[in-house]
Amino acid sequence: MRICIYGAGAIGGYLGAMFVEAGHEVSLVARGEHLKALRANGLTLEIGGRTLKSWPAASADPAELGPQDYVVVSVKAPALPPAVRAIGPLLGAQTAVITALNGIPWWFFHGFGGPYDGRTLSSVDPEGVLNRSLDMRRVIGCVVHAGCSVPQPGVIRHASGDLFIIGEPASGVSPRCQALQQVIVGAGLRCDISPRIQQAVWMKLLGNASMGPLSVLTSGTLAGMARDPGTRKISAEMIAEAIAVGRHFGLDPGMTVEERIELGAKLGEFKTSMLQDFEKGRPMELDTFLAAIIEMAQLAGVSTPTIETVQALTLHKARQAGLYPPL
Repeated sequence: MRICIYGAGAIGGYLGAMFVEAGHEVSLVARGEHLKALRANGLTLEIGGRTLKSWPAASADPAELGPQDYVVVSVKAPALPPAVRAIGPLLGAQTAVITALNGIPWWFFHGFGGPYDGRTLSSVDPEGVLNRSLDMRRVIGCVVHAGCSVPQPGVIRHASGDLFIIGEPASGVSPRCQALQQVIVGAGLRCDISPRIQQAVWMKLLGNASMGPLSVLTSGTLAGMARDPGTRKISAEMIAEAIAVGRHFGLDPGMTVEERIELGAKLGEFKTSMLQDFEKGRPMELDTFLAAIIEMAQLAGVSTPTIETVQALTLHKARQAGLYPPL
């Protein structure tokens, strides 16, 4: 298979390295120092005491890579509009676009059913760029349960987890999802197909939307925040508020508040991706994590005071660091 990873950071690089190891023709879209390192030294994956070295094609220009069988979009939300606008040269007639994203994706209500079917959240796609730029029929949703980091340009370090949950935004189990599942499993990873991918997105978001912003405010690891009584209490309140929002939309939390906190804590002394971004001076996914939940809460008529407080504090810190547009 010809597979392009658009955004070869922590998760994208992990996937790319595993696909190369499985014998696929892999290319990477990257930029800056990471791209320079990939071209000069190849892609290095540190995993399970092993070091995997590969030399996939790497470019900042998708036009240099040509049409693919699969394009995995694994960029952070602030970089998504320009990525979707630039993705065209990678798309052949049958190319599927797998969105390995955190937070609420722009396609969340596509095929959702009920009164919200087809709605686009302004917090996620404020100018409608994503909706206009990519044919929804190409999209396969993907929820990632893996912890990785980029300790230096061109190097990916796997910490834990290898589960990828995929599904059609319009629900159901399709032949193309079954085919993609075989590709992912064949690369030595775990892959489940969700008949309602929005449910899987929501379950992961419950943890990310609390622990991510709190880690930026406290500089804490997942296990460290779970151990701290005060931080744990705030996280529990945020998750409970989000669960109340989700119920209005028919979204099941899948576990109790305490179980969700413990699920994150099992990753150990691991920095959230949001904290990693903050420490490296990169824009964070605050809108798809928190603003999206608040917008959904307003639609549902549900109060979210703790989420709104944490959002305000994190936005202030992000603005002070020059990582969010000023007021």
